Amino acid sequence: MSSKIISNIKKELEEVISYFRKEISKVHVSRATPSLVEDLLIEYADQKMPLQQLASIGCPSPREIRIQPWSKEYIKPIEKAISESDLDLNPQSQEKIIYIKLPKLSEERRDQINKVISQKAEEARETVRHWWDEGWDRIKEKFNEDEITEDEKFKLKEKLQELIKEYREKINEIKENKQKEIKGE
Repeated sequence: MSSKIISNIKKELEEVISYFRKEISKVHVSRATPSLVEDLLIEYADQKMPLQQLASIGCPSPREIRIQPWSKEYIKPIEKAISESDLDLNPQSQEKIIYIKLPKLSEERRDQINKVISQKAEEARETVRHWWDEGWDRIKEKFNEDEITEDEKFKLKEKLQELIKEYREKINEIKENKQKEIKGE
């Protein structure tokens, strides 16, 4: 029963990593990827929908995103959402297709992106710290209710610390890989 605490915390930490990966994938680097725009909210007919529900998204080349809306009525709202986003992208439409050419990153833009990545990594680490606190509180609660012994309490604390360390390292690895991608390595 007490190891259930650790497995529950591990599930939560997996969600933290999954969310962090998704957020990092949205950060604009010099390589085109559908994840850069697929979750942009498009306002159409008094509703907001993610772009991926209104169009197919592909990358015909490493520096280009191609968006093919299901209906040509979506073109203007999609262009508007992309232009007004904080992605700093300029969509161009030709007939029924929207193209986005990704510019090469300037040193200033690389620095901005690195700051965003560091901020998102810190948010993920803060969430991991929250789950450390939550896990440790649950372990102490089990001990105070005489459901586990003092030895079990410290063994669980040690397992929890190892788990937290593992997930902090995962966050750092994801962050470093994204920063290498930005440098073009």
